[in-house]
Amino acid sequence: MKRLAPLALAAVLAAGCGAGGTKGTASVWITRDRGAHVLLVKTVPAGTTAMQGLDRVAAIKTRYGGRFVQAINGIEGSLAGRYDWFYFINGYEGDRSAAEYVLHPGDVEWWDFRSWQGGAKQVPVVVGAFPEPFLHGYGGKRLETLVVTTDPVAGRVLAKLLHSSFCLPVGRGGCGRRWRGNTLVMNAGYPRFLAESAGAGKPVHFTFDGDFRDLLNGKYRYRYDVKP
Repeated sequence: MKRLAPLALAAVLAAGCGAGGTKGTASVWITRDRGAHVLLVKTVPAGTTAMQGLDRVAAIKTRYGGRFVQAINGIEGSLAGRYDWFYFINGYEGDRSAAEYVLHPGDVEWWDFRSWQGGAKQVPVVVGAFPEPFLHGYGGKRLETLVVTTDPVAGRVLAKLLHSSFCLPVGRGGCGRRWRGNTLVMNAGYPRFLAESAGAGKPVHFTFDGDFRDLLNGKYRYRYDVKP
């Protein structure tokens, strides 16, 4: 699997910090099988819709008046085969047609071709766009983030990366107050990286067990989740 170098990813994510989505850039990722195969990574102007951004970098075939992506670069969804294209913005599964979502500076637009057998159609949020959605949120709105870990070194580094706060867990001298924003909880142990959310733009709860340096070097990029 091809991966962006960490510095290159940071440059893409940081490019264009203006509001309104009229300046700066967004990135488009195209993968298949829950991110197992990376097919394309490109940069597009912010201010376009997600559908327009995709159309700039790939040959697409749509249905339902241009609101639904049927095929990208000849890879076509199949009702009988239960395979389709699903898209995410900054790790959130899109809650509207890609023809309606306007890309904001720094957004990561991610299209993945995968099976939905067993009813696996809905995946509200994935970890593979990290450090999104902590940096750019959804629809240009970013929620505050709290990093919770017993490792103060990791806590400070991750808090700086995510422009957030850091505290120790309850019972360790911190995090006693109720938190309603995003959380990243980091523990030691066997690699695990999971994400939960009620939907696009809602607070996310990420749980990571392992070496925090793996988060910095993009080891889990393009993954839906990482389970022991």
